[in-house]
Amino acid sequence: MTGIEATNGYIALALPFLAAALAPLLTRVLGQHAAWPLALAPAAAFFILFGAVPGVSAGDVFLFGFDWIPSFDIRFSFRLDGLSTVFGLLITGIGTLIVLYSGGYLAGHKDQGRFFSFIFLFMGAMLGLVLADDLMTLFVYWELTSITSFLLIGFDHHREAARRGAIQALVITGGGGLALLAGLIIIRELTGLASMTEVLAAGDALRDSALYAPILILVLCGAFTKSAQMPFHVWLPNAMEAPTPVSAYLHSATMVKAGIYLLLRFHPALGDTALWTTILPAFGAVTLVVGALLALRATDIKITLAYTTVASLGLLVMLIGVGTETAIIAAVLYLIAHSLFKGGLFMVAGSVDHGAHTREIDRLGGLGRAMPITFAAAMLCALSMGGVTPFVGFLAKEEIYHALEYADPYYIALMIAAIVGNALMFAAAFIVALKPFVGRMPETIDHPHEGTSTIWLGPLVLGIAGLVGAMFYTTYHQLFSGPMASAAVGAPVEIGIGWVPHLNLAFALSMATVALGVVIYLLSARLRSGIAGFLAAVGWGPDKGFDQAMRGLIRGAVRITRLLQPGQLDQYMAVTIAVIIAALFGPLIYTGGWPAIPEFPRLHFYEWAVFALLLAGILPVVLATNRLTAILSLGIQGFAVALIFMLLGAPDLSFTQFMVETLSVVILALAMTRLKLSVADHRPLRDKIRAGVLAIAAGSGFGLFLLSIAQRPFDRTLSDFFERYSYAIAHGRNIVNVILVDFRGIDTMGEIGVVMVTGLAVLALIRIRVGPKGARYPDPLEETP
Repeated sequence: MTGIEATNGYIALALPFLAAALAPLLTRVLGQHAAWPLALAPAAAFFILFGAVPGVSAGDVFLFGFDWIPSFDIRFSFRLDGLSTVFGLLITGIGTLIVLYSGGYLAGHKDQGRFFSFIFLFMGAMLGLVLADDLMTLFVYWELTSITSFLLIGFDHHREAARRGAIQALVITGGGGLALLAGLIIIRELTGLASMTEVLAAGDALRDSALYAPILILVLCGAFTKSAQMPFHVWLPNAMEAPTPVSAYLHSATMVKAGIYLLLRFHPALGDTALWTTILPAFGAVTLVVGALLALRATDIKITLAYTTVASLGLLVMLIGVGTETAIIAAVLYLIAHSLFKGGLFMVAGSVDHGAHTREIDRLGGLGRAMPITFAAAMLCALSMGGVTPFVGFLAKEEIYHALEYADPYYIALMIAAIVGNALMFAAAFIVALKPFVGRMPETIDHPHEGTSTIWLGPLVLGIAGLVGAMFYTTYHQLFSGPMASAAVGAPVEIGIGWVPHLNLAFALSMATVALGVVIYLLSARLRSGIAGFLAAVGWGPDKGFDQAMRGLIRGAVRITRLLQPGQLDQYMAVTIAVIIAALFGPLIYTGGWPAIPEFPRLHFYEWAVFALLLAGILPVVLATNRLTAILSLGIQGFAVALIFMLLGAPDLSFTQFMVETLSVVILALAMTRLKLSVADHRPLRDKIRAGVLAIAAGSGFGLFLLSIAQRPFDRTLSDFFERYSYAIAHGRNIVNVILVDFRGIDTMGEIGVVMVTGLAVLALIRIRVGPKGARYPDPLEETP
């Protein structure tokens, strides 16, 4: 990629974040009119990416980036090919319309500037995700989408339902993101492949790996949680607590497609295996049918659309799992079509809510006369969602049936799931787009009205785009769907499907789907009550299970905290020392690397004197009848160690040890004089025995550990380095001082910080006041009124 092209790429990536920084100021100055200048940022990014379309459609791949963390071979790098470019165009193009829509929908909202910042931050994160080439860069943007979606879903944070929906989305998608991180790390460490370009060029390297199954499962966990596959789907309907612009953008065209993008991106490297063609179609088919049934059960327009999104994502996962060239083409056609018609229908739902002040289907009707533009936009989008020609949804549905028309039980089962799911979604589309606008208007609706141009512009443009794309299908395939499918397949593909029907099996199945959808639409009221009754009888579900899991997590954390942190210092010390003992003895036991016990050396009389001083200092500590004597006796050990340093020719280290030991004894003695403690230790014998066992085990563990280290061959690499460079670089002849002050200067500063914090803790301990007798902390496990 040339320097100018790379610069344009960086500009496209940076524009949403720049708009996020400027949004509060512009909104404060221009009010609701700030949407128009703010929309210029995603529009400019759209045209920058559109400039790459001719090269991408010719098969070119543009790479740009720079070293980020060279020591770990991590680059801040990006890849523009058919897949990432079309995703980028959807993100920025629909994002431009969403910004304008938000200006009208949230006009006068006191936090509109904050909302714009959040939506632009999400836009930048999503754009970076689909363009990222380096695996770690991809993960950073992946998690940033989870964080920014949390902010958007919980935008109305004063409502408990919004807070719950935001937390649920963050927990589920964030947990999946951690699984994805593990998978990406395994890929990097196992194969040395650090970028998507390298992964795609490696051919069967991942498929032939002994760790293929763990890599696949971890990647699928990330994709399934993000793209709301059963049973991880519950976060998406609950995310409808967000303002409608968020639903129209995140949960139809962008965030929920992140998992689909990941599967399409990894398909050439992980696909076409028994696990791939089993897991993905199974999860996808179940998600498709169950999501479509739940959509029919809902009465809120946004919830209906949310469950049809779940169903559509299931259909995409099923097609990617089938993995044939035709199936991937069908997935690509449906993905683009879904982004157009579902984004438009969500904006229609917001327009209806804005004009009629309700989204309940049973309370709506006759709005077509008062809101003709919204009605027209709704019908355009619904016709595409229903797979009616000449709309892009028709192209996708025809190709879906072409991909599954095999006389094999596996394909027959998937075909049945596709027909049932598509028929249910056909009915749901017209329930949303037709019922609110036809018939008699209920008296409860007061003065319905069409929204401003910024509200109806978005759905109308997306509806017309679905029509124009199908009418000019040759150009549409050449510029968008063809390059996208080629990148997902890993080889050039040709797409010839058009809006003119052909009399074949796929068209017959398409007509059968439409007929079944009409029947379901006419019987929707009965089916809705039946599904609602069945779900009421079942009772428990993944949504309730999430709440139970979160409550269990909190209660478990409280119990563990109560066990490990009961408020008793001796218990803290016992647990800490026990963990240290396990860390010392565990490796020795596991590896059998016990050190050889050396012979006792011949000592000079003064060395015997120091050794005797060490032993003599231990006895007063153990036998002392009061705490002050024990503290003073403990200092003998430090002084003896200082004498050893002096005898071995390290006077500066010996002096440091003398100073540290003296200060430690003085500080401990002062602290003890200020605390209200009994003079003697009145613990029962069993506690003293436990403390003695822990002390002996810890001492023995450290002794064995030091012996094992001393018996290893000495590596002089660091010693030679410090000898060579201490004076040449740091201009110091005392190597120890140079190491502490220059080479380990940051560590030394950290140690100073630790000492300071310890001093503050001692000060707080000295100043503490005992509460009234009988006072206690509240029990987190007790029910509060």
